[in-house]
Amino acid sequence: MNEPEFNHDLAEGRPPLRLGILLSGRGSNFLAIADSIRTGRLPGVEIALVISNVADAPGLTAAKDLGLPAALYVSKGRPRAEHDADVLGCLKEHHVDLICLAGYMRLLSPGLVAAFPNRIVNIHPSLLPAFPGLEAQEQAFAYGVKIAGCTVHFVDDELDHGAIILQRAISVLESDDAHSLAERILHEEHIAYTEALRMVASGQYEIRGRRYVKRNQGR
Repeated sequence: MNEPEFNHDLAEGRPPLRLGILLSGRGSNFLAIADSIRTGRLPGVEIALVISNVADAPGLTAAKDLGLPAALYVSKGRPRAEHDADVLGCLKEHHVDLICLAGYMRLLSPGLVAAFPNRIVNIHPSLLPAFPGLEAQEQAFAYGVKIAGCTVHFVDDELDHGAIILQRAISVLESDDAHSLAERILHEEHIAYTEALRMVASGQYEIRGRRYVKRNQGR
């Protein structure tokens, strides 16, 4: 049984949980998280750093426009371990507590995962363990599922595999196509990521095997 390594409840006078956002594209989940922090829906949390592995990622530009610390480490053509060592150094320099993958289209090296055990969170556009990997929404639609959704989970050494924190489900409509289904799942992702980060930031949980279990606060 693994206990969480942080509890940043501001009501107890603790410092905010510092997020490191990793992204490769437009960063819509990053922007949803930033908006939740700004509007008070995600208390006790701040964005300490945004990192992209793609030079022209719109999410990186958005981070700079918001005045957030931002860094670029281009991954193309570099060994994964070498690239991730640079990313890890930057995360530590900015005192990041929790890494959030927000459309980060690159597998993490074992060294980076090991440096943040149960402190890397990802959102995947399917109800895991169904349809891991790329184009999950298209996989689900092609398979003909009647229920789809998204999963927020901790990251481990396997693809889309770590302990599940939260899932949100939607019905697949007769009028859906792969594009409309992906857009409706994305709407749920924006809600789910904030909910899951609020759960993690509370520190009131345990990881039992593969299960996220809310701790009885009266213990």
